[in-house]
Amino acid sequence: MIGIFLTGAFVISGWLLLNRNIFINYTLLVIYMALLVVFGVFEFNHLNINEFEFLRPDALGVLLLSALCIVAIPVIIHGYRYIEIHNIDETPKSRGLFFGSMVMLISACSVVYLSGHIAVTWIFIEITTLSASALIYHHRNLRALEGVWKYVFICAISITFVYIGILFLSLSLKDAGTDDMSFESLYANASRLNPFWLKLAFLFIFTGFTAKLGLVPMYTAGIDAKDKAPAPAGALLASVLMNAGFVSIYRLYAVMSRTPLQHWANTVMIVAALLSIFVATVYMTRIKNIKRMFAYSGIEHMGLVILGLAAGGIGVYAAILHIILHTLIKPSLFLQYNQIYWVYQSKSIYDVGDYFKYNKVGAIVIFLGFISATAMPPSGLFISEFLIFQSLFEAHNILILLVVLVLLTMIIWGFGSNIFKLLFIPPLSIEESKVPRISPWESLSQFVLLGLAVYLAYNPPMLFVTLLQDAVKLIS
Repeated sequence: MIGIFLTGAFVISGWLLLNRNIFINYTLLVIYMALLVVFGVFEFNHLNINEFEFLRPDALGVLLLSALCIVAIPVIIHGYRYIEIHNIDETPKSRGLFFGSMVMLISACSVVYLSGHIAVTWIFIEITTLSASALIYHHRNLRALEGVWKYVFICAISITFVYIGILFLSLSLKDAGTDDMSFESLYANASRLNPFWLKLAFLFIFTGFTAKLGLVPMYTAGIDAKDKAPAPAGALLASVLMNAGFVSIYRLYAVMSRTPLQHWANTVMIVAALLSIFVATVYMTRIKNIKRMFAYSGIEHMGLVILGLAAGGIGVYAAILHIILHTLIKPSLFLQYNQIYWVYQSKSIYDVGDYFKYNKVGAIVIFLGFISATAMPPSGLFISEFLIFQSLFEAHNILILLVVLVLLTMIIWGFGSNIFKLLFIPPLSIEESKVPRISPWESLSQFVLLGLAVYLAYNPPMLFVTLLQDAVKLIS
């Protein structure tokens, strides 16, 4: 099935790039959405069955693929709304490039989730860089150009780091008497890998993949990308693309967990996670750009995910749950940002306010999204964050737990002060006669995503829990 999916995705993406007929373009998008759903269902029903030797839909990959399918459909629909109704400068060429790149980004992330070989992961991560770059540069202005060059430059460095790490990983395999770099082989031979080369491999690969995950030190690539890209594209960059970074790091960490180097790897990850939460705190208490505020919120959450992974125990379960719930919550904020911009024509917190007056339904989405993103009850993230804190406590990382709680409190204050300014305080100046009337139906998808996150956290289906538990078993 994955061969059919990739062939279909490449054909549809290429056709979107070359075609100029609007009806054909949107017909192709409908076909692609149907293909994506069929692909997701097929992989769900063929768990742990190898495909094309290098691909294997394990529990973690299927979970992330399912979340991608749920998020991709509203993102594509809102992409249509963005292109056709609220962006009058679009041309047939720019429309085709936008949707063709979006199809390639979604498809590449899908393969990364299911990859059973680190080289295949590396190849498709690079494809995500190329497709994301086209989305970031969509507006074709100086700011977009600056954003895309920063993104390409940092991602080029990161992908080079990963490549060097793979070379070191191949050297570590010599002691094991094999050259098979599939994850199955790495898990089976983990105890026989050369510790020196394995340490270097982990450092380089982990550092490289932080560009996609949104973690220190390479986090800056994602911040500018989410700010400069159109909001529907930003929704993908802030969710499914970050998941590609997570699954890549998770599978490598699963190798480390089978060696005496696990404690050392935990230390590296804890340092990166704490620095990421600290960076998010500094910026979120000072920043006045709404999109960048949403982007830095993602840095905070990825730091928490890595903390849970490093703490072990229930923290591994919580980390995977957290990444799934974040995948549903963050796109709702980015999709709602589109409506904020239509009302105020600005992304600065100084130019917005009294959103409840101009778009009541959208304001409710922002309020619920704020509660969800800051993990305040009844947010689904409250459950996963609580479990991460529990894992830190059980691992006797009390000082780390206290530091994280203080930083998160500051983030809630910084995030909340901006959100409540947006919702309730009148703007300094606004021409109310020019404020567009926005249909409540524009916010329906965001309510669904936020509601689904609450449901999966507080009343998870048994099948969902089973998949989470199976994904945890990758870590020894």
